[in-house]
Amino acid sequence: MDGIAFGRASLLCTLLLWAFQACSGTVTVKVAPEVQVLKGETAKLPCTYTISSSSSNTVVEWFIEEQGTRKRVAFRSQGGEGKNDDGTPLTGRVSIGQDFTLTISSVQPSDELTFYCQATAGPAGVADSSTMLKVFFAPEKPELTRPSSQAISVEENITAEIGTCVTMNGHPQPRIIWFKDDQPLPEVKDRKEKTYMIPSVVKEASGLYTIKSTLYMQPTKADKDSVFQCTVEYSMPDNQIKQKRSDTITINLNYPSEKATFSLLNTSAIKEGDTVIMKCETDGNPQPEFEFTKDEKSIPGQLGLLTLKSVKRTDAGVYTCTATDYDNLEADLSGTITLTVNYIDPMSVTPVKPQVVMLGDKVEWQCKTKASAAHTVHWKKGSDVLSQDGTLSIHDVSYDKAGVYMCVGAVPSVPGLTAQASVNLTVKGKPMIEIHTAGEVGKEGDMVTLKCSAYGFPAPQFTWKPSGKESISVEGNKVVSTMMLKATAEVLKDGVTCEVSNDHGTDSKTLPVSLKKDLDNSANRADKHQGGSSSVVVAVVVCVLLLLMLVALLYFLNKKSKLPCCKKDTKEVASREVNNDIVVEMKTDKPNESAGLLNKKPPTEQ
Repeated sequence: MDGIAFGRASLLCTLLLWAFQACSGTVTVKVAPEVQVLKGETAKLPCTYTISSSSSNTVVEWFIEEQGTRKRVAFRSQGGEGKNDDGTPLTGRVSIGQDFTLTISSVQPSDELTFYCQATAGPAGVADSSTMLKVFFAPEKPELTRPSSQAISVEENITAEIGTCVTMNGHPQPRIIWFKDDQPLPEVKDRKEKTYMIPSVVKEASGLYTIKSTLYMQPTKADKDSVFQCTVEYSMPDNQIKQKRSDTITINLNYPSEKATFSLLNTSAIKEGDTVIMKCETDGNPQPEFEFTKDEKSIPGQLGLLTLKSVKRTDAGVYTCTATDYDNLEADLSGTITLTVNYIDPMSVTPVKPQVVMLGDKVEWQCKTKASAAHTVHWKKGSDVLSQDGTLSIHDVSYDKAGVYMCVGAVPSVPGLTAQASVNLTVKGKPMIEIHTAGEVGKEGDMVTLKCSAYGFPAPQFTWKPSGKESISVEGNKVVSTMMLKATAEVLKDGVTCEVSNDHGTDSKTLPVSLKKDLDNSANRADKHQGGSSSVVVAVVVCVLLLLMLVALLYFLNKKSKLPCCKKDTKEVASREVNNDIVVEMKTDKPNESAGLLNKKPPTEQ
């Protein structure tokens, strides 16, 4: 056959095929290109089809593709009942609806397959379309652990394991990103580099992924404070990219010391009696051994700390700390501290002995001290400051000046650095009554309590006239006597005498005793008087009202001629009715009521 004949035959076949298709019709199937679902949830895969010509026996089937072959999982004929196939990975979890949507419950990672929806329409033909089911599940928070090996030495110049990051149960496969001081590290797998990662992936029986990554690097001394962290990055539906971060770790580096620091940990000025702590450390790791000295004499310390308890002024001086690091013997690892101990001497008071002076005399003390810095000296009695120059003079001494005086020395520049001494002043003289109280009783014969207080040295003796039951107490510089006795007629008349005496003289006061005013009886009498007056007023008012009522009644009766007046022949009954003791007045035609009542006969009942 030549080329012209072959071409004509091909054209004829094509025309015949077109004619066959035009007579039999075509089938098209439409599905979603991709369906996304979370593990454990329900997935719906929609499927629709169209046929260019009518067909009454269309069948829709759903297939999955496993290892290059298709396996049907569910089918449904037009107008028929949907069914699923046995022996498939979806058996028992899949169904096909009236709209030919394939529904998969409790989706698992193994369900992430290519699904085919195929429509068979008899003479119209067969068509299918594929959709991809994507399954997502967020992995667990990554765990970052350090190796159990010893510290890493920067002097060895070798690559060491920094940490291992593990994240479990993710889908699809997540990835791990390493961070150093919040900066991401490039993903390097070449073990020849100074920093690299070794990843590993395990697909669990559940279909979820466990990812592990181990970080290796050659650290330097600058990495001693570096913070390491790993992050798992994973995908979720709708193209979401999310992350979960691990906890942080630091690495244990060994590096030589280059300098030492010797510091005083006390933050305030040091005074005698304080505890002093000095600390020696280097910039290396681990810390080397330390030696403490003062005036070339060794002082024991512990773990770089030198502790001096209850320091004295003799502890002041220059302290030296020396460290020895065998990895860097050439470094000068030493430091010094000049310790200053502030102090104040005990207060010196002249005269030293307690002073006893006569009432009205003069007394004087001198107080001084020495201190490591400028200081003050104050004389005080209680909270009152009496002198600020170290001299205390008291002229014309009175009893209230007796007592304890304090001389206080202080160094203002060193809080809490003080010293003090006390002296006692006793004032001798005749007694003086300061307070005496009067007494009151309800009635003669009642008990009364009286109080009398007095100054004096020697302590005064009390004499009460008349006497009773006495009690003595001391209040500061005073002696107080309290007396309880019966208020007799004599006591009410003359009072009670309190007399005090000692070797230097006497003093006395008379304390009056009186009856209390009977306020209750006076009030009762006033109430009774007021009550009687009120009764009289009420009686008068009632009498007046009764008289007024009587006058009104008489006037009314007189007005109605109910009473005989001047004429004895006036008839007793005129124009009235009596009914049940009620008098009813009957009017007459004449204006002169009196004349009518006297001349007319009584009218008949109406």
